[in-house]
Amino acid sequence: MPGKKTLIVATLILLGVAALAWRHWHPQPLAVQVVTVERGDVEATVANTRAGTVKACRRSRLSMPIGGVVDKLLVSEGDQVVAGQLLLELWNHDRAAEVNQARQQLLAVEFERESTCLQADLKAREAQRLQRLAASKLASEEQLDSAATAAQTQGRLCAAASNQAGVASARLDLQQAVFERTRLRAPFAGVVAEINGEIGEYITPSPPGIPTPAAVDLIDYSCLYVTAPIDEVDAAKLQVGLPARIGLDAFREQLLVGKISRIAPYVLDLEKQARTVDVDVRFDQVPAAMTLLVGYSADITVVLERRENVLRLPAEAILADASVWLVNADNQLQRRVITRGIGNWTLSEVRSGLAEGDRVVRNPDRDGLAEGVAVVVGND
Repeated sequence: MPGKKTLIVATLILLGVAALAWRHWHPQPLAVQVVTVERGDVEATVANTRAGTVKACRRSRLSMPIGGVVDKLLVSEGDQVVAGQLLLELWNHDRAAEVNQARQQLLAVEFERESTCLQADLKAREAQRLQRLAASKLASEEQLDSAATAAQTQGRLCAAASNQAGVASARLDLQQAVFERTRLRAPFAGVVAEINGEIGEYITPSPPGIPTPAAVDLIDYSCLYVTAPIDEVDAAKLQVGLPARIGLDAFREQLLVGKISRIAPYVLDLEKQARTVDVDVRFDQVPAAMTLLVGYSADITVVLERRENVLRLPAEAILADASVWLVNADNQLQRRVITRGIGNWTLSEVRSGLAEGDRVVRNPDRDGLAEGVAVVVGND
């Protein structure tokens, strides 16, 4: 009986060794995921390193040039205004009186000028009549000389009165300009984003070098753009006019298009961050149903080059040395070196080394991949 048990144990050991040997010499195929080489479009792109910001082409933080008490507040936050529209007015009754005084002075001077110049015309006509009489020996030389002198003198008085009228007109312009300093008007059409001030409050103008809150923040929403930082290495490839796609966190399902409108002429050196160059991308068109707000975060993808109907692979399937793991017709792995063309983080162009329809391992850096290894296509 003990001999029979020993025989059974020995048999089991031999079967285990045989199974291990079989597995060693006949390993199970390795399960891999594959992608197929196909034809399609490939782009070479550059993207921002940190989130960009939606900005307005025109945004003015309007301040009063002089201090004073707010007398009229004619708009509210969110109002649409047109260029030249009055937004705010300080108490200005004293300046309005000075304007009126200057206007009345101008009227008085103009009246005096007209009277003086009428007299000048009269004296000139009298001198002409005496000149005709003198030609007929009906007026003396002395009378003619006296009339000519009087006409010339009155003409000079007319010119002086005209100059005085000019001075009075300039004084009126000055008083009107001083008066207008108490009024704040919109320099362009836009939306009132913020108002700092209420009726009865005193507004202080900003001293040189000391910023104070603007009285009215005005934004022109007719022209928007995104400014975003691009790594200095990638910035050298950019040029104004290149197309770009714009993604907004507020509208994740929709991409907008635009073009590079400006590349900053300097590099930003921010602490603990890569050196970057600010790039502005202006929207080509914003859908009417989409309401963009200045300050939204945005990302840009600049298209450097685009090629259509070329062989392509997902970028993740290509190793750093430009090789791939090809699954041949016998479901065995072959290391294949390829020639890459343009590409981005998602897709890469294949110029040589592969043919349309070839199967390539999607994740080439996984363990167990080697030349000649048998694989089965499936899930890892």
